[in-house]
Amino acid sequence: MIATVVAGAVLGAVTKNVVALVIKLAQRRYDLWKGFQDDIGFIKTELLMIAGAEEDQLSGKGNPSAVKSISMEEMRDLAQDIEDCLDRILRYAEGEGETSLLHRLKAIGGPAYASEIKKLKKRLKAAYQRKQDYGINGSQPSPAAITPEASSSTFFASTARVEPVGIDTPKKELLELLDDVDGQPEQLIVISIVGFGGSGKSTLARSVYDCPDVFSRFPCRAWVVASEHKEDMKGLLTVLLEQIRQNDRARGDVQQLKADISSYLNTQRYLIVLDDIEEQQWETIKSSFPENTRSRIIVTTTIRPLAELCCNHGNNGYVYNMRTLDEKHSKELLEAVLKRHLPGFEQSSTLIVNKCDGHPLALVSVAHYLLRKREFTETDCKFFWKDLGYHMAKEYAFRNLEQVLMSNYLTLPGCPVNLKTCLLYLCVFPSGHPIRRRSLVRRWFAEGYMQCLDPHTAMLVADQNIEELIDRDIIRAMDPSKNAKAKTCRAHGIMHEFLRHMSMSAKFITSFCNPQRSNYRHLFVEERSNSHSSPIHGDVHVDKKENLRAHSLTICGSAGEAVSYFAKCELVRVLDLEECNDLKDEQTDSIHELWHLRYLSLGDTISRLPKEIDKLYCLETLDVRKTKKAITLPVEVMKLPHLAHLLGKFKLEKKNWKKSKPEKYVTGKSNLQTLAGFVTDDDRGLPMLMIRMKKLQKVKLWCNSAGDELLEAIKEFLRVGMDTSDGDRSLSLDLANSSGNILSSLAGSLENSYGYLSSLKVHGVLSRPTQLVMSLLGLRELCLSSSNLLTISDNELSNMSKLICLEYLKLVKVSLGGLVITKRYFPRLLRLCLVQSPVLPKVEKGALRNLVSLQLLSDDLTDLSGIKIEWHEVLQEVVLDSEVDPGTKTILEDAAKKHPKRPRVLYLGRVDPDEIGSTVKYVAAKRPAPGTRSLIVPVEGQIPAVQSSPVINLEQARVSGPSLASTELCSSRDIEMPSSSRVVSSQT
Repeated sequence: MIATVVAGAVLGAVTKNVVALVIKLAQRRYDLWKGFQDDIGFIKTELLMIAGAEEDQLSGKGNPSAVKSISMEEMRDLAQDIEDCLDRILRYAEGEGETSLLHRLKAIGGPAYASEIKKLKKRLKAAYQRKQDYGINGSQPSPAAITPEASSSTFFASTARVEPVGIDTPKKELLELLDDVDGQPEQLIVISIVGFGGSGKSTLARSVYDCPDVFSRFPCRAWVVASEHKEDMKGLLTVLLEQIRQNDRARGDVQQLKADISSYLNTQRYLIVLDDIEEQQWETIKSSFPENTRSRIIVTTTIRPLAELCCNHGNNGYVYNMRTLDEKHSKELLEAVLKRHLPGFEQSSTLIVNKCDGHPLALVSVAHYLLRKREFTETDCKFFWKDLGYHMAKEYAFRNLEQVLMSNYLTLPGCPVNLKTCLLYLCVFPSGHPIRRRSLVRRWFAEGYMQCLDPHTAMLVADQNIEELIDRDIIRAMDPSKNAKAKTCRAHGIMHEFLRHMSMSAKFITSFCNPQRSNYRHLFVEERSNSHSSPIHGDVHVDKKENLRAHSLTICGSAGEAVSYFAKCELVRVLDLEECNDLKDEQTDSIHELWHLRYLSLGDTISRLPKEIDKLYCLETLDVRKTKKAITLPVEVMKLPHLAHLLGKFKLEKKNWKKSKPEKYVTGKSNLQTLAGFVTDDDRGLPMLMIRMKKLQKVKLWCNSAGDELLEAIKEFLRVGMDTSDGDRSLSLDLANSSGNILSSLAGSLENSYGYLSSLKVHGVLSRPTQLVMSLLGLRELCLSSSNLLTISDNELSNMSKLICLEYLKLVKVSLGGLVITKRYFPRLLRLCLVQSPVLPKVEKGALRNLVSLQLLSDDLTDLSGIKIEWHEVLQEVVLDSEVDPGTKTILEDAAKKHPKRPRVLYLGRVDPDEIGSTVKYVAAKRPAPGTRSLIVPVEGQIPAVQSSPVINLEQARVSGPSLASTELCSSRDIEMPSSSRVVSSQT
């Protein structure tokens, strides 16, 4: 079942790649042999039809037959062979130039490729005929349905009841949300509990529902499992009405039942729990609940946008985010289920906890599996995790866990983007490994798993798909940035283990150490240095004649023998060496032979770029952000026709620009969108090239000098933005002491005209920065980080406040003492961050009415008289320096607790500048003592530092509270602290 489902997803993704290749060849009107266009057209049509039929059958419920599974795998292999063949044809057709194309193909490759295409056509016809002969197209799936929580009660029915683990604090917090808020009118409040399947939502809700105090406060009560009535809205309403009327029989159609519920509840103070609800159900039932009462509704769901939607009812509510169990509670849960001493368990329990990643249902499933074991040593544990997928398919103890995980995967959308394949692709990274959001997206595009016809909306579409996975809690946001979108993420631990097994079973992803690696699309190398790591496949088998069909190679740790295989990966599109810790400069010199390479990243052991890198015709992304010093970039690299993103700290190679013409290297067709970034000096080369890059969207510069050419290039970048005035366009400047006048020079050059930017970040010795700021239209993000203490005048603040689009303002070492932010200032500001500001401004009541995040990061912060958080009605969080005075902490925590929206109070610790260079950085501080109301931002994993960032880098992780689990119900879930109603989030 698992291998077939993945094979279907891979087949769909590969088919889209084949179609894209066919379109590319057709658009160039190549006629490489007689009937070429007809041949590839036939392949495209047949493959689309077959892939569509496979997807239709897999979308049904139940397990596919053995014949169906074999057919699916055959089609996947055939599609990949077609893709490989077209890739090789494209190399000749596109890489060698049109002049010598026909001669070269006819003399060398044409007949061979024509013969290969004919064979592939025959294989397609034969595969189709086999499907007909064995009746595969007409067969129906078996009746066994994948319903993740339908059998939860039966799963634990035979087990002894175990008290929920770690539930006291989250239960107390949820009970507080049921309380009335002083001074607030009587109104209905909806509390949404949201989290990954199997994380304890129902357990938490049940513990609150059964609380005696709650019973006395809400005499009218009902608990309805909405997932049991997915196709039966009348049945759901009937159950609800009969419960609130205490089994008085309900009659009528849907409209009558809704009217009866509303009429009855209108005179009651009620508590209703809708467990595992879906959007269609909520939209139908919500109008049945009177809003002018002090009643409460609790809903549970795995979908974050649905949780926010429910809270919008009555324009008042809270989202309670589940989180995983910590190590202590995880071990307590294991021991609570085992109830006996198991030899070897003490040594193996740490690995179990790490692999389960605090997921209660996974822990419970493992514990039930261990009940039949006489011993479970650390070695047993390693081999157990290696064969996790096998155990899930075989052992009854894992049945519900497999159903929950498979349901999370199968319910992902497959169109227009095959999100299933994109999710599987995350398994090339180690479990728990932080993944840069944008880097992942660029890799998806490089692999062809994400395609977008409009380049202007490509990143927007990609962001939506990342958010889809985050909203379902399948991947975890690790550090929401200034716009609340995660910059890094990681796969949910147990989901990662499950997906990797699926991917390996379907020959999609495997370790480089696997002797059968030549049959897989994506290879990885992982560091296995710690004693708790599970074995992979042993030593690398080296075959000098081996050719790999891999499209990606990802190395995290020591590369070992994989280094000698770079050139053998003939079709590789992604080579990720960013985390490779033993790569030498000379070992990269064969990379230029990888013609199909689209994405290349290098790590901190590299001091130069590979030789002849300008031969990488298909290269789209070059990422050297992990290198320790500025890398010299050959000018010839700028000529690469598909190059879009240069990431790192580059110096342009010196050239005699009196003899060399810039248009030789950069033409009007340049595809470069990101220059982040370059070190500028007196050389004219970079400005002359930059001014010809008309698609630039992001520029980062370390300005060691600022000549007229550089000023003109930056001005042109700002001016070109005026022609589009949409999308994200950002400029980041790190000013050396000698170039502090660049801002006033830019402002002067824009006199009587305007430029367009969505984001401006400036770091250095600043002087009158608002001159430039006021010349920019569309500015949504402004970060001013001063090396010296900069004092902003009332007139300058007034000018900045006229930036009507500004949503995020960050000021570092900027004094605002004596200034007043009035009601007319910053009408759209959502997030205000003041770092090391000695004196805070005064904020008038009614000012900053849209503020959702207030960040005051200064360890000597004492006077908060000018800022009263109760005046900010939609505030969601307050962030403080972890070293701030305890009295200040108490004042803010008390104010937050009394606030109607109960904003979170978070703490960040400042990193010693000596550890990271001159740039100040705030990261997560240590956790508070158990039971405290205030929260420290937790680190989900190591947050990668951005080298030489020109502005302060505030890394803010998702806020978490205590955890719980229970073996009472199958749905034992994780917990986060409650956030305020998502009404604000949805509006912004």
